[in-house]
Amino acid sequence: MEKVRLNNGLSIPYLGTGTNTYGKENNDYNGKLNGDFSALESAINLGYRLIDTAISYRNEAGVGKTIKDSGIPREDFFITTKIPADDQYIKDKEAVRQTLDQSLENLQTDYIDLYLIHKPIEDEEKLRLTWEVLEEYVGKDKIKTIGVSNFSIDDLKRLDAFATVKPAVNQIKSNPTEWNNEWIKYMFKEDIRPQAWGPMKTSEADREVLGDIGTAYDKTWGQVLLRYQTQRGVIVIPKSHNPENQKANLESLDFTLSDEDMSRIDEL
Repeated sequence: MEKVRLNNGLSIPYLGTGTNTYGKENNDYNGKLNGDFSALESAINLGYRLIDTAISYRNEAGVGKTIKDSGIPREDFFITTKIPADDQYIKDKEAVRQTLDQSLENLQTDYIDLYLIHKPIEDEEKLRLTWEVLEEYVGKDKIKTIGVSNFSIDDLKRLDAFATVKPAVNQIKSNPTEWNNEWIKYMFKEDIRPQAWGPMKTSEADREVLGDIGTAYDKTWGQVLLRYQTQRGVIVIPKSHNPENQKANLESLDFTLSDEDMSRIDEL
């Protein structure tokens, strides 16, 4: 699996799987939990090691059990989870600590590779105390890396004003419907690695262009789209319940797009 080094020296796979509909009825984000993690089992069996979950997904425990039951050594995985910006989780430092400890328990692990703040915390004091506890857990080796999700450039600047440990990752929306290139350019400048959620969303017209590009490489439009992102340094976490699609997503890493084709995709 192709990896990239973060600003703290830790390496993260360029491609992983999201889990926000795993273990739920009808594969629906808001569906009732049903304990069916066969899609995650399939992904792990195919070679996925970057597993992205969140407290808001309600399935941390199922994700943790599936990883544990795989029998694969813990150190082979890169587990990401996220703390919500809701007051019950961040009202004070003790609430944050309880949340982080619950994640460790749910995921059946002594440490979490990457812990993100799921969305911007507008209250300055709560942002500061949440980040300070995340830094505290880095110091205790209970969390290896900390970062954020959906933080704008202004949000990142607010955090930078007091952070002792710089965020290593900012997980944002990035796909042909909204590349967010200026945002990504800023992150690269600041040595914060962009990670794309929802990377496969696109229009029919753009899929035709991507498919046309893929013909020369014997690749699908989806593989071309994922490779575009990883080739320019953006981590991706596509999600599928279909083992064939999961396999195809992994196979997006085994070819290189030409500069000309990268430029064509830039223009979508």
